[in-house]
Amino acid sequence: MAQRLVSVWQPFFLGSESTEAAIEAASELEQLGYSRIWFSAGFGENVPARFRDLLDGTRTIGVAPGIVSIWHSSPAEVAAFTADAERAHPGRFLLGLGASHAVLVEQDGTDYRKPYSKMVEYLDGLDAAALAPEQRILAALGPKMLTLSRDRAAGAHPYFTTPEHTAEARTALGPDRLLAPEVAVVVEADPAAARATARQYTTGYLSLPNYTNNLRRFGWTDEDFADGGSDRLVDAVIPWGTPEQVAAGIEKHYRAGADEVAIQVLNGGDAKTFPAEAFRALATILI
Repeated sequence: MAQRLVSVWQPFFLGSESTEAAIEAASELEQLGYSRIWFSAGFGENVPARFRDLLDGTRTIGVAPGIVSIWHSSPAEVAAFTADAERAHPGRFLLGLGASHAVLVEQDGTDYRKPYSKMVEYLDGLDAAALAPEQRILAALGPKMLTLSRDRAAGAHPYFTTPEHTAEARTALGPDRLLAPEVAVVVEADPAAARATARQYTTGYLSLPNYTNNLRRFGWTDEDFADGGSDRLVDAVIPWGTPEQVAAGIEKHYRAGADEVAIQVLNGGDAKTFPAEAFRALATILI
């Protein structure tokens, strides 16, 4: 397994209206010792400039989209962005790619069919544009996409999963590929308040078949998916509690085989406020 990395996954970095505020937050994370910043690239046609802004405004921290939708940006576009970022900031930009979800992709009339075949075709396009497999990582949940992550990318960036999935993903990837799951957390010791915040997040994801079908493979049922998730499911997917308890939940993913955990601190769906205090507290324990 590669050196253990502690990273950040936070919608604030795209949601912040102020580039300066985003760079200020990224700079603090860099000083705290976090390895990489992940955030969604949204559903526009190009990789958002915010990724390059953060690279230009910091010195060492990595930046990665989690993810660029393969239905919205062309291989040529993302390859050009990645090549430019690599020239300016060698080794700091990792291209995260994903097949997204039918309900999101079909909003603009795109026909969401054969996402695995679409990803293979997309990777062929990146190969043609001379983007090396080591410069890209795939959002992967099921066995086929995990195998593709092993064979044609630097590794896998699973989202909304459990430590049991992390263990399965490590087995599928083998020892030499990067495994960097996103793990959402709630830094709140009161069980009712913590689970209420968690359910503001889980409710939307439990309406997406990609996630529920993956969870079913590990024994979760429709009963667990109802009403934002059973207590047992919420507790399995979302570590919550004191910073020490949250860190213990994150550690389960490292023990299961993660090289890097991208921590998303849930703060009630507020994408315009950066939860700096929580990341400071977690850094003192995990880094």
